[in-house]
Amino acid sequence: MSAIRRRWRFTGTVQGVGFRYYARAAALHLGLTGWVANNWDGSVTLEAQGERATLDALVPLIERSNRWARIENVEVTPLPVKEHEYGFEERSGE
Repeated sequence: MSAIRRRWRFTGTVQGVGFRYYARAAALHLGLTGWVANNWDGSVTLEAQGERATLDALVPLIERSNRWARIENVEVTPLPVKEHEYGFEERSGE
């Protein structure tokens, strides 16, 4: 199997509710690499890479683990895989 990469942009109640913390925890639990960051407009961007089935499990796991966040809309964009990315980080802002 080969890795793929996706970018998600979440809108709704996703800032100030631990969204980045839970997203990072979920990604690490699933063995994904990438990052998550708040945006100036109140949205959150998340980029992750791994196997397709694992990426498919990421958003549902975030939703189950964070009862305070309310995702109203998600935009998903496929991206090229980044070589030599070894961890998952929580960034302060994009």
